[in-house]
Amino acid sequence: MPKHDFVFTSESVSEGHPDKVCDRISDAIVDMFLAAEPQARCGVETLATTNRVVLAGEVRGPASITGELMIEAARHAIREIGYEQEGFHWQRAHIDCHIHGQSIDIAQGVDASGNKDEGAGDQGMMFGHACNETPELMPAPIYYAHAILRSLADARHSGSAPLLGPDAKSQVTLQYVNGKPVGATAVLVSTQHAPDIGQEEVREIVRPHVVNVLPDGWMCDEDHFYINPTGRFVIGGPDGDCGLTGRKIIVDTYGGAAPHGGGAFSGKDPTKVDRSAAYAARYLAKNVVAAGLADRCTIQVAYAIGIAKPLSVYVETDGTALVDEEKLSRILQELMDLSPRGIRTHLGLNKPIYARTASYGHFGRPPEPDGGFSWERLDLVDELRRAF
Repeated sequence: MPKHDFVFTSESVSEGHPDKVCDRISDAIVDMFLAAEPQARCGVETLATTNRVVLAGEVRGPASITGELMIEAARHAIREIGYEQEGFHWQRAHIDCHIHGQSIDIAQGVDASGNKDEGAGDQGMMFGHACNETPELMPAPIYYAHAILRSLADARHSGSAPLLGPDAKSQVTLQYVNGKPVGATAVLVSTQHAPDIGQEEVREIVRPHVVNVLPDGWMCDEDHFYINPTGRFVIGGPDGDCGLTGRKIIVDTYGGAAPHGGGAFSGKDPTKVDRSAAYAARYLAKNVVAAGLADRCTIQVAYAIGIAKPLSVYVETDGTALVDEEKLSRILQELMDLSPRGIRTHLGLNKPIYARTASYGHFGRPPEPDGGFSWERLDLVDELRRAF
């Protein structure tokens, strides 16, 4: 986005949104396979509707992981989210498993053999982005949209907001002056609730979670604080709307403030560059901004199926770079091997770390001791500064 005065909006959805239920189930199955065999391959899709879940896709991993175990993992994920409703219940929902073995045609293109390195699991282009709008180096609208829903979810899980249900959406519109966010012009939250409370009571339950998340002085005026605009949101989750894996790719990334290559993340093992290369591009972009080399940075990488080396690496800083962009692109490729194997090794991605990414964004989260969110590390900052 160029530097001038404008307003910009991003949305988030909660872990109980029907599409996010599906992302969570798909990633729970990926974690199950990677825990049993770090080199397992997964492409898992989930559909959820009223008291019914369908699992489909292809995997390559230990035969000990049966359809029954995958169904059990799906039930556990639904229970953790908090669905014990008449129209969608972790225990009573009917779950079908149609997951089968990976295509041998795909496998031979991806697997390493002889002098051939492991190839990309598919073609496509992936983007990573970072900017200095927040301490987490994320665009501010998506960061605060996520934070509002995480606060509401924490309150629901702790028991301090028992009248709220798992399904929710948020939308935050920020005013920018000279390219910097200065306050909210509108905030929208729609949240599932118990049938015996009305819109105004929901409004006052939600209000502190918005006020406490936004920086001081950023809250919008009352006329632009929208809570459950339809007036009632009792029927929610997959009972209210069908869910599918991979339908919230903009929520998962940068809220529309940066490009997206089009591929979804959830349900995919890290040989799939849709996921791993997007993580790598975020990692590099974040380190560039953290090193003070640019105020914002967007990186694109592109791959062909079965080919290890990326077809292209593009770096864009929207005119904010303090260094030569061509040299920056070259240095980044020297600091990180962007082949599928190189990315997985550098970031330690062959681990069961994915179910936690399925809601509230894959980026802007703190790195975790077990390797979760490793792409948020800032361990290239010193090397980048030395290089320039």
